[in-house]
Amino acid sequence: MFHVKHLPPHILLLNPWITDFSAYNFWVKPLGLLYITSLLRFCGFRVTFIDCIDYYSKIKPYGDGKFFKTKIEKPKPLKYIPRNYSRYGISEEMLLKKLSMIEEAPHLIGITSGMTYWYPGVFQLIEIIKKIFKGVPIILGGLYANLCYEHAKKYSGADILFKNGNEIDAVKLISNLTDFPLPDQFYNFEMDNLPFPAFDLYSHLKFIGILTSKGCPFHCTYCASPILSKNFTRRNPYKVADEIEYWVIRYGIVNIAFYDDALLINSKTHFIPLMREILRRGVICNFHTPNALHVREIDEEVSKFLYQCNFKHIRLGFETSNVVTQLATGGKVNNEEFLRAVHHLKMAGFSGEEIGVYIMAGLPGQRIEEVEETVRFVRKQKIKPILVEYSPIPGTPLFEVAKHFSHFNIEEEPLFQNNSLLPCQWEGLKESDFRKLKEKIKKGEI
Repeated sequence: MFHVKHLPPHILLLNPWITDFSAYNFWVKPLGLLYITSLLRFCGFRVTFIDCIDYYSKIKPYGDGKFFKTKIEKPKPLKYIPRNYSRYGISEEMLLKKLSMIEEAPHLIGITSGMTYWYPGVFQLIEIIKKIFKGVPIILGGLYANLCYEHAKKYSGADILFKNGNEIDAVKLISNLTDFPLPDQFYNFEMDNLPFPAFDLYSHLKFIGILTSKGCPFHCTYCASPILSKNFTRRNPYKVADEIEYWVIRYGIVNIAFYDDALLINSKTHFIPLMREILRRGVICNFHTPNALHVREIDEEVSKFLYQCNFKHIRLGFETSNVVTQLATGGKVNNEEFLRAVHHLKMAGFSGEEIGVYIMAGLPGQRIEEVEETVRFVRKQKIKPILVEYSPIPGTPLFEVAKHFSHFNIEEEPLFQNNSLLPCQWEGLKESDFRKLKEKIKKGEI
């Protein structure tokens, strides 16, 4: 008698669409889901991966660019907003075609989620998946599932919600649900020896994202980092160099974005050794920092390495020049530190146009005059101000203030957490004032 060897479980993993009034590809890839994919493959699972936002209408030389978008009907709570609402990424027809090419129904489906107010794209994806793969359990994880757990539990349609866990925990859950044992080596995995994320599954890979640390030692009142990562942990910089070299040499990647929330913290034992190693190995690529760099950590030596190692998009997390607001929101930077950092960056060789500064607008109780003063402060240094609208994030200290300040029901409806609505606008900072300020900046009048 012949014994039939059962095939390992088949897992379908998906990154959903973005649904919003606007969206831009600032080197966006679902890094957590790609780590889970690699771990599952290592453990012997069969994996199908689909990224619904991997479709672009325009790609710029450094790999960033515009997503392909499809205008869709606005969700009911947003009907009165006089702006077009779109789904960003592949068309529904393209998704259905990809799903039809899957020869064997999955044993389990995993879906991640991004911004809390992007959940309509998640819901639509779950609805489609349920119709095609009837009865197959769906796990939902990611930012929305973690930050709006009760909302996701009540409305998403997912069978299981994955919260407060890392990639290793996710694979353990999948192993338990499929009754498929994990190899002994799996239990030796930690941050430094994980298999590289499964970027190899992309057919047209223009850039990759990389994470050298998790969490952040600061506790800014508006930021979710302390909620999503309880501790600040780091990889060995030489292991990070191995990964960068791998993607550059093996796959010809020339654009790499750091996803860290605190890349430069304790730079002498982390960032500087990493950059020294990149230079020693002769690895040539462009680096980008869409999540912003901590101003306080930028000294002469750090600035020289940023310049020598081809950091093309320097983004500084400044938020405001108002001393009271700086202290009230966490005290991660002051004006003197900001001016010193800008000086070092310019002395290292960066032009003013290469230095972008994130300025936050719409904080609870913030006046438009404060935002304009900050823009003028930044402009005086002949560098580029970048306005960022405040988004109330559940679980953060400032969310409790925002709940009482906003005229939207931000606690019950995540769609109202959308930063483009200016959820905490008031007579001191109205949307019309904010639009006028943006126009003045665009015209160079400020």
